[in-house]
Amino acid sequence: MATPTELQDRPRVLIVGGGYVGLYVALKLQKKIANAGGIITLVDPLPYMTYQPFLPEVAGGNIEARHAVVSHRQHLKQTELIQGRVTSIDHANRTAVIAPSDGGENFEIPYFDVVLAAGAITRTFPIKGLAEKGIGLKTIEEAVALRNKVLDSIERASVMTDPAERARALTFVVVGGGFAGIECLTEMEDLARAAVKNNPRIKQEEVRFVLVEAMGRIMPEVTASQAEWVVEHLRSRGIEVLLNTSLDNADGSLKLINLPDKTPAQEIEADTLVWAAGVQANPMVRSTDFPLEPRGRVRTLPDLRIGGDEGIVENAWAAGDIAAVPDLTGKGLPDGTCVPNAQHALRQAKRLAKNLWASRWDKPMHDYKHKNLGAVAGFGEWKGVANINLLGRIGLKGPLAWLAHRGYHGMAMPTVERKVRVVGNWVIRFFAGRDTTQLLDLDNPRAAFVAAATPAPKPVVTPAPAPEADAAEKTKVDPKQPVSADAK
Repeated sequence: MATPTELQDRPRVLIVGGGYVGLYVALKLQKKIANAGGIITLVDPLPYMTYQPFLPEVAGGNIEARHAVVSHRQHLKQTELIQGRVTSIDHANRTAVIAPSDGGENFEIPYFDVVLAAGAITRTFPIKGLAEKGIGLKTIEEAVALRNKVLDSIERASVMTDPAERARALTFVVVGGGFAGIECLTEMEDLARAAVKNNPRIKQEEVRFVLVEAMGRIMPEVTASQAEWVVEHLRSRGIEVLLNTSLDNADGSLKLINLPDKTPAQEIEADTLVWAAGVQANPMVRSTDFPLEPRGRVRTLPDLRIGGDEGIVENAWAAGDIAAVPDLTGKGLPDGTCVPNAQHALRQAKRLAKNLWASRWDKPMHDYKHKNLGAVAGFGEWKGVANINLLGRIGLKGPLAWLAHRGYHGMAMPTVERKVRVVGNWVIRFFAGRDTTQLLDLDNPRAAFVAAATPAPKPVVTPAPAPEADAAEKTKVDPKQPVSADAK
């Protein structure tokens, strides 16, 4: 095994981020770079890559949480892995500063090539109370917490006697009508239905789900007619859909406003607030000397090299949500760049790996160009919508769309080992039903042990007051004295 000093001396490809792009670039290049005498170093605060399209199914209890992530250690055997964050990059001197996840001292690391693959973070707004009350759906931890929150809320509400408290516990609000928000909302609603069936103290009509969307329509990834069908489908399940509505305040009750006229819409008492109103490029790119575009993404050429007004930045690459990659098909965002989704990230990573390797040997590089295959979304068991671009545009609804959703994402899940685990979850779910087992105290796993190991306080014994002496004398009876009839 190479020593740290030997690793420092080897030409390094530094990969910043271990998501879709980082994982696939490392998978495709680690053996080639190692055989050529170099080293790939991947830096990420997490020891795994999260397949984010499966987060709603984790929240709904269809997929085991660990099966929706891919271990870096298990699959990147020839890659140097560092758990930490890249806090800054000085590309002019080919160095990066890393902050270890364990809180240790920051250190510098040299590199030959750098790949920016730090992805995106949840986009939020300065709404009072949002940080304290809300939860996103960007990490596996958030998905697990949401699943347990739904189940815990139903259990707690079932023994509440105060109608207002009960209604608040059974109200779930999701802000954001894109794919992530709709899939999260519908999977949670499916999970709640299954939990209510097992709890005779709760009626389904008591459970309230609300979708809040600032635009006049939901799911811009599908056609307008499909989006209208989705709204009808949600309302048929008892889900309230509030369009042209925004969350104005989350401190206490949730205060909503109508966006067209900026007037108050309504107040909702809810214990659960899910924020799924979009993403933004990881802000770590602001601590680099790379050119950025107005939305905060690093400017990228079609061949995935970083480049700006002053030309190409040699030995610097970027892809995925952190990069403004030109969409050569003309079907991307209004600014001409690729839509930030998993479909593009996976394919850009493979093209980036090929181009980076070709650049080492002065071979031709190719531009990234990928026709969008469409969009698929699952809304719980046997429900979904899909817009597939194969031989023309094919629109699907209901069970067929749900099967297309599972088929596509089952194939897109990285590594054969994880595909098998995910499909195994689905098979078990089909025969055994949805698992609504509630897991408690995940945020405080030592609670039971601490309670058992803490000595119980000794009971305080208060001595009875001593009788007064004179009262004792008055009531004292001489056994030799005869007892009067009155005393008897």
